[in-house]
Amino acid sequence: MNKAPPASKLGRTAITGLALAQAGASKLGHKARQMLRSDDDKQAAQERHEAELGRILFKALNQLKGSALKVSQLLSMEADFLPEGIRRELAKGCHQVTPLNRALIHKVFQREFGEAPEHLYAQFDAHAFAAASLGQVHHARLADGRHLAVKVQYPGIAAAIGSDLRMLRGIFQTMAMGTTILPRKEVIDRFMSELEVKMGEELDYEHEAMQLSWFHERVNLPGIVIPKCIAEMSRKRVLTMERLDGLHLDAWLATAPDQAQRNHYGQLLFDWFWFSVCELGRVHADPHPGNFLFMSGGRLAVLDFGCTNKISYNFCDAMARSWRALLMTDVAERNRILRLAYIDLSLFSDAVTQDEFDQSVVTALADLHAWKMEAFQSSEFDFSNKSPYPKTINAEHSRLLSGILAGWHEDVPYFDRAYLGLMNMLKKMGAVVNTEIAWTKQGASHVNTN
Repeated sequence: MNKAPPASKLGRTAITGLALAQAGASKLGHKARQMLRSDDDKQAAQERHEAELGRILFKALNQLKGSALKVSQLLSMEADFLPEGIRRELAKGCHQVTPLNRALIHKVFQREFGEAPEHLYAQFDAHAFAAASLGQVHHARLADGRHLAVKVQYPGIAAAIGSDLRMLRGIFQTMAMGTTILPRKEVIDRFMSELEVKMGEELDYEHEAMQLSWFHERVNLPGIVIPKCIAEMSRKRVLTMERLDGLHLDAWLATAPDQAQRNHYGQLLFDWFWFSVCELGRVHADPHPGNFLFMSGGRLAVLDFGCTNKISYNFCDAMARSWRALLMTDVAERNRILRLAYIDLSLFSDAVTQDEFDQSVVTALADLHAWKMEAFQSSEFDFSNKSPYPKTINAEHSRLLSGILAGWHEDVPYFDRAYLGLMNMLKKMGAVVNTEIAWTKQGASHVNTN
């Protein structure tokens, strides 16, 4: 059990300062030792160094909790943002976080309901069974015997968001200096700005309760389970829902599932994503592994609806046209349709000529296009062979794109994050999936417009 995260700026700054000092010492020691190592030893040493930086970062983020831990979760899913060694450590933020003590949990219930949880439920387990970035989850039971999961938000998180994000921005920018392990300053800035907006949505559990109920009422995809919200026992910082039992991804993989099981759950995940986009018109935009439970009977539970996003038909139409174009063999027709779709996605203005698009843009985005469509070249794809997300664009292409990129459709970041999360999970599972979807054949004509 852990004490409360430090609330004062001084206390929180001390944690980040210590992390920076430890990371700096690790970098210096690693650099000096690398000079003495043989080429054969350098790669293994680099991986150990990345893991050490990951442990230092996660220790600090776990002490700060709240927005800091949310960063840990999101960074662990950004395959193009950090190397594997760091992401593996940060992934602990998905569901391996030290819980808070009983007194602090009572404080939240007193503020939200005016009474202790033991008076609200027939039974309430004071020990959290799961702890994540913004809150922790307790088992409880109603008088009618229904078993519940009760999510309780950590006290004081909302007040600390702004200062925490500024401190974290400083940590990442400092650690990025003189190394290629972390991304450039402008990439870090953009990521942190998007995160601040996302955090504001996730801190309102009443909003999440409405989203959870919305999905529970509408999802009828066989094998997918959405917990039922108990709205009358939920408040802004307490969310009560039906309890579901199952294993998170790493625990499930540790049971050594056979290939048939991997394929079954992989297909469920794949179908869930496209059902959300095409049938629901709304995506679960926080698809890290901690938000899925592998249940008995071949069922898959989807959890945590704090960050969802409505996907517009116009976005689906333009995005589907771009995917269909990328599968065409007629290069001229492919590029013509692709340019128009990208203009409709607000990526480029119509001032970009077809010749300019053909000669420059298509070349600059070739690796990204290949990665995106890799799984759709045949009716079935083995995701253990999925290529890593293209890590960099060379300097010439980067200059070209920065000069003509106009921006992006507001739905693009949510769709891309959910899709990348799907690809990461399927690759980790090593699933073989039927990837035939109407999206790549009929475009958005099959998308539900309601």
